[in-house]
Formats: sequence, C-alpha cells, structure tokens
Amino acid sequence: MASYARGAGQESASWQTPLRTDSSRVEAMFAAYAARIDRDQPINGLELGDRPAPEPRPGWSTVTVKAASLNHHDLWTLRGVGITEDRLPMILGCDAAGIDEEGNEVVIHSVVGQTGHGVGPREPRSILTERHQGTFAEQVSVPTWNLLPKPAALSFEEAACLPTAWLTAYRMLFTNAGVRPGDSVLVQGAGGGVATAAIVLGKAAGMRVYATSRDEAKRKRAVELGATEAFEPGARLPHRVDAVLETVGAATWSHSVKSLRPGGTLVISGATSGDRPSHAELTRIFFLELRIVGSTMGTKDELEDLLSFCTTTGIRPVIDTVLPLDRAREGFERMTDGDLFGKIVLTR
Repeated sequence: MASYARGAGQESASWQTPLRTDSSRVEAMFAAYAARIDRDQPINGLELGDRPAPEPRPGWSTVTVKAASLNHHDLWTLRGVGITEDRLPMILGCDAAGIDEEGNEVVIHSVVGQTGHGVGPREPRSILTERHQGTFAEQVSVPTWNLLPKPAALSFEEAACLPTAWLTAYRMLFTNAGVRPGDSVLVQGAGGGVATAAIVLGKAAGMRVYATSRDEAKRKRAVELGATEAFEPGARLPHRVDAVLETVGAATWSHSVKSLRPGGTLVISGATSGDRPSHAELTRIFFLELRIVGSTMGTKDELEDLLSFCTTTGIRPVIDTVLPLDRAREGFERMTDGDLFGKIVLTR
C-alpha cells in the first residue's frame, strides 16, 4: 500500500544551526519545544529555536533524528497534560526514526521506564516529553534498550509513524480487542492517526472493518484504504460488530456501545471530543455483558511485531503531510484544525 504525502516542503533559510548527518557531539541544536503551557491556545506555547544537545550518559544512546511524527500527545503537552511548568522548556515529539551512534538505522520505542532498562527500577513509566526531552530536534537521547532496528523496507518517514499511533492501534486490535480474521470491527473517527492505522491493520489481518467520519471525503478515503463501508457518526450499521475501537470519546460513545454484539468489546485509547458522555449506556453494557477495555500505547515487543507485520504484508503508514522541522508550526495547526488524513511527519 502506498503512503500518501502532500504539502512537502524544503528546508528554509530560517535554520539557525547547520543540520548534521551523524551523531557527533554538538553543543546546540534546532528543535521544536514547549516553552509555556496554554490550555486554551496550545500552539501559543510552541517555540522553534536552539536547545542544548543531549549529554552522553551511561545506558543511553544519542540518535540523529531523520524523521519524527506528530501526535495529539504533543498538543496535550502544550496544554499542560502529563507535564508541569517546572519541566519546561520541553522538546516535543514522541516518535522518531534515525541513526544511532554506531551508524545503525533505528526506530525509537517512546515508552521510557517500561521495564527499568536505562532508567532504574524505580523510574515511573512515561512517554517521551513527559519526563524526558523529545524527538522534534536534530538529536534525541533515549535508553539504548528503547531502540529497535529499522527494517530496510521502511523509509525513515514511514518508520517514524509507527511507535505511537500505529502501535496504539496494533495493541487495541490484536491484544485488547482479541479479534481474529473474519471478525467485524467498527473504527470511530476515520482520518486520525490511530483510526487510520486500525483500518489498514484490520484489513490486512482479514477483518471486516467499518468506519465513521463526519467528512464525506474521509469516508471515501477510509473505503479506499480497506474499510468495507464508511458511515456518518451515529448511523446504523449493517449488523452489530465484534469490537469497536474508540478514540473520539463523548461524541461517539453511545453509538459505539449500541453497535456491539452481545459479549462484544469496546477498546478505548482516547477521548478527543471529551471524556464525559451524556449517555453512559450502563444498562446496555451489563445486560449484554459487554467488555470495556482501556488501552495505552504498546510494548517494545508489540512494536517489533508491528514492524515485522508491515514488512511482511507490505502495508505502510498513511502519511498526510511531510514538512521540514522548521515548519513544525504548520503541522501543529493542521492537526489542531483536524483537516488531515493520516500522519504529519517532520523531517531533517
């Protein structure tokens, strides 16, 4: 499956620090970072400019970033979710692919402290940018344990899309929903990174995938990517499904619950429209013995499996836009507006 890219730009003259192509030690580097928290207008807290380069530390590796992708987590960071003022300035970005200090092409698993590797057993689990500087920079430092070899079949841009949105979708489908080939799945909110990934992954695994979107063009794209049918939010499906993948939250919650067969599973990994639905549908949940499962990110082993799955099946992340790092603000604005289908990638 071909990746989709549009709006790719060239590096502008606004760079203050020359770009590097290796992991040599530098004093300062160009980065996109959270300088302040603004809960109402989060992009107001975004700054572009020089930040200190990573310092060498035992058990950690410095990676020269070739490509990094945006996630809603980056907007939440600018709103002050998962981070406090005392940790600012914080370089944004969870996902990246690049080259390590030994010249290896690598993908970064963005959950730090998951097993204690590189940080010690008492380090709480966190995603990059909550406690550690992120990937929207020329270089990033992560525990060496968090690095995985990048498959040669994947470009840096494609690989950079996988560690958050695509890994989240992979875990939702194959670990927490427990669906199998031939089962039916409803994906709410086609167009977002997780939802788009779920459509592609579900199709590749032999599932009947239904999708919803308010936008007619996004519904059409969902079908082109492999959805059996796409509907407006709240529409009646041809039949009740085995599982629903929910990232929208309050706006689609009631429809998600009503779309499940008895004993079906609703997996939720986000709530972009709010986390307090007006109708919780509790009676339906207990009477039909529905399962509600929370899902967050995924493990390093699951990311390794996802990389292998993409390589063996030929599926690739759907990329909406590729921009140079110094145009990161455009990417944030595009994600805030919701006018995208797939991932936004920042390159060097």
